[in-house]
Amino acid sequence: MSHPSIRIDRSSRLPLYSQVAEQLERAISTGDLAPGDRITNEVALAADLGLSRPTMRQAISVLVDKGLLVRKRGVGTQVVQGQIRRPVELTSLNEDLQRAGQDPHTRVLGCRPLEADEHTLAELQIPSGSVVWDLHRLRSVGDEPLAVMHNVIPLDVIDLATVDLDRVGLYEAMRSVGIHLRVAHQRIGARRADAREAGLLGEHRGAPLLTMSRTAFDDAGRAVELGNHVYRADRQTFEVTLVDR
Repeated sequence: MSHPSIRIDRSSRLPLYSQVAEQLERAISTGDLAPGDRITNEVALAADLGLSRPTMRQAISVLVDKGLLVRKRGVGTQVVQGQIRRPVELTSLNEDLQRAGQDPHTRVLGCRPLEADEHTLAELQIPSGSVVWDLHRLRSVGDEPLAVMHNVIPLDVIDLATVDLDRVGLYEAMRSVGIHLRVAHQRIGARRADAREAGLLGEHRGAPLLTMSRTAFDDAGRAVELGNHVYRADRQTFEVTLVDR
């Protein structure tokens, strides 16, 4: 538990809660308070600064509303992890997180072979009756969930039963067996979380989510992966560089 040095100027026109909120926000932006740091509880912090508990609660609420702090039951108030900014390129979330200096963790929720439905057959351009790997994973940084990922891969592309997908990224595993992704059709959108997604991501049902659907092709032009992922909207942005024709 910690907090940076906070100075209260009672002669200022700025409300006391705003003074506290501004100084805490400055400490977060400068790195004095790092992602994951726990803030001294409101009662103790109010006593240290000679402020009322409602004033301190209001100051903390300002930063919670801005997405800079989060209140967790049984843990307290923590600085939120920084937002993940991803270029729209043919990379995986795992690779983008590693490149950003983050430490991603993956939990496999399910991985099984099954017969492809009509949508999958069309997207992967495979014949009726084809069997595919149906892979579901949860990707987190630290103890904070970021994305629920659903990937479908033709059975003859890679044997996922032999891959430790809790530790190895899907694209890394594909490269290890000679599958190199060269081009992809991708769609980015938004929708509301259903009950299962909300539970996995630590959100409330109906919370806004970013969505990404991708069909990826290898060197030979064969469709080798269909991905449908959802991301917490408060922790993810996609960046695109636009060039005038």
